Amino acid sequence: KEEIRQTEASLKVKKEETVYDEVKVQNKATEQTPDTNASAEFLSDKKSNRGCRHYQQLACCLGTLCIILVLGIIAVVVYKVTNLTEENRNLQKKNEELETQNEELETEKKNLTDQIRNLTTSWNELNVSRAQWSIDAYCPKDKDKINNNRKCNVCQDGWLPFQSDCYAINNADPPEQKTWEGARGNCTGKSSDLAVVNNETEKNFVTGNNWWNSGNSAYWIGLRVEGGNWKWVDGRNLTYTSWITTSPTDGQCAVSVKNEFKSVSCDEKNGWICKKKALTL
Repeated sequence: KEEIRQTEASLKVKKEETVYDEVKVQNKATEQTPDTNASAEFLSDKKSNRGCRHYQQLACCLGTLCIILVLGIIAVVVYKVTNLTEENRNLQKKNEELETQNEELETEKKNLTDQIRNLTTSWNELNVSRAQWSIDAYCPKDKDKINNNRKCNVCQDGWLPFQSDCYAINNADPPEQKTWEGARGNCTGKSSDLAVVNNETEKNFVTGNNWWNSGNSAYWIGLRVEGGNWKWVDGRNLTYTSWITTSPTDGQCAVSVKNEFKSVSCDEKNGWICKKKALTL
């Protein structure tokens, strides 16, 4: 019995130790569980913080990019507005310049209109004067002045008629004689030109008339050398080569002398013969 009692006591002690050990293990497990949970929560919070930080950085980058884009748009708008303002200023300036030019052109137009009106009036008066001069020149009044009757001629006073033309023989004294160019200028001032001779009959008239008795020995006619050829002032070449046998040399012009034509320097001074069409009565 004593042994049984000791055995039971020993079993009881072992049982109590086993229970104590289980309680101790449970306490340790209980003590370890909060730490593990805390660690898990810490890791979870750390991951969450990392995710939040990542999104914050992304949001910050997007915000910065948006700000840059907005600033870029503002800069472009300001640049375009500045350019448009400058262009508008330039257009206004050009418009003012055009308005000024328009005013100047209007003034010039008015002045030209007045000048044209004055010229038209002067031209009309000149035409009337020329018409009256033509009447007096071609249809002079009777010299006896007994009446106002007029007698019209195909050539004006001082001109000689021949065939269908009129000729003015300029018997200038040596101081008043002219070069070929000067003589032609005198003829054009009389609405004529230096004489162009078309045929032998006209040549005989020009070279064989009685005005040689005036003392002049040569008269300019409308013939000179141009480009190595003898040319009349109307642009035609000399076809009667026998009229002047001298080879054409630049600076040479033709004069009418007694019964022939002669080549001399265009700078010589001589009398001259003008020619124009006669009136048809």
